[in-house]
This record gives sequence, C-alpha cells and structure tokens, in this order.
Amino acid sequence: MFVVVSYDVVDDRRRNKIARALKSFGDRVQFSVFECNLEKEEFQRMAKRLKKLMDEKTDSVRLYRICESCKSRVSIMGLGEVSEDPDIVVV
Repeated sequence: MFVVVSYDVVDDRRRNKIARALKSFGDRVQFSVFECNLEKEEFQRMAKRLKKLMDEKTDSVRLYRICESCKSRVSIMGLGEVSEDPDIVVV
C-alpha cells in the first residue's frame, strides 16, 4: 500500500527520532513528509513505532493510505516525483 506520512512534532529530539524511524520505511519528500510503499504488516509496525516515539498530547502524526488508482493521480508542482517501489528487491 502507498502511504503518505506527515508529522508536526514540537520537540526537536522526538522529531529527529521520528524522522530517523520513517527513513527505514520510506522516502522523505519534504521536511516533515514521507512516502512509503508498505505491506500491511510493515504499516502496522511503522504505526506502532511512531506511536511509541510521539507525545500524543503535543504532537501530530498523520498516515494517509492512498489507493493504487489514486496514487497515479497525484500531482506534483515543482521538483520531485512520487516514490515508487524499487525494481529490484534483495531479500
């Protein structure tokens, strides 16, 4: 599934931890936005990890699941492209 993750985290240390965690799941496309191509289990693991790292009283993390047909309709103005699964996967 294609997931867009955005976050607004007030604490620098927590924000850096969340960014590092997200780098292991997807591509940073803007300072606080990641695009991730995930299997269901990976999505659940990512959500659980983010929930542990954030402070639910002060931070906001949004996970947008985008369907395949909607993904092809993403418009980008300016620099960038929609993140794709790599052609070659090493297991």
